Amino acid sequence: MKKKGLRRWPLLLVSAAGLCFLLTGCLPRIGYEAPSPPPGAVPVPSPPSCRLGLKTLGYTIQMGAFSRIDYAVRLEEKLKNQGLDAFYFLHDDGLYKVRSGNFRNYEDARAMALNLRDRKVIEEFFIVSPQDYAVSRAPGTDCNDLREEIVRTANRFIGVPYQWGGESAEEGFDCSGLTMVVYRLNGLDLPRVSYHQFDSGRPVSGRELRKGDLVFFATRGPKRVSHVGIYLGGGRFIHAPRRGQNVKVSTLSSGYYASRFMGGRTYL
Repeated sequence: MKKKGLRRWPLLLVSAAGLCFLLTGCLPRIGYEAPSPPPGAVPVPSPPSCRLGLKTLGYTIQMGAFSRIDYAVRLEEKLKNQGLDAFYFLHDDGLYKVRSGNFRNYEDARAMALNLRDRKVIEEFFIVSPQDYAVSRAPGTDCNDLREEIVRTANRFIGVPYQWGGESAEEGFDCSGLTMVVYRLNGLDLPRVSYHQFDSGRPVSGRELRKGDLVFFATRGPKRVSHVGIYLGGGRFIHAPRRGQNVKVSTLSSGYYASRFMGGRTYL
């Protein structure tokens, strides 16, 4: 009998171990902390940050809501005659609106707007805060969302007969005006003219281009930046070809633009 009892001990130990595993190994243990990783273990990488190569916008004044583009151009010119920086754009709601200024705080923006209204330069207005821009959601990410938003904004202008009142076409303001507006609508303070945009960006090769980057061309002579567009991916870019023409999509591989390509620039 004793020998039989001794034979049962291993089975009882195995059964007890199995029961312990079922009760503890497959169920959460209250108050249990995972052990620290051993020395030399590879830590989990944090998400890459969105490095911005441009200053971000502060508070701006938004004015007007027009169904006709010429009304927006007229308001833009009126504001520029007042010595103000202004640009018009096509809003998501299908109406043309105008924005002006880059103020450090809400009070300064509102004071300027009230002054313009009192002098009958504008009627109603809306103050756009820095938190309203897509760029305010970019830090801490890899900029993919911001890049997609830049492309989405650019696509909104396809077919629009872009024209810029009071600016010189010789400085390429038609094309660079489009890129400037798209970037500023997303909270990035991109310079106005194409060669300044070229100088302020970080060079990227054709293979390195990503959505939202800018592509530059020499259309008025060799090695002189005079045209710019927004890269959409897949070798395509959106641009305003010249004064009076509609905004459209072209390809980098087309003969005209391939032979005049000066390079890409990124700001993200």
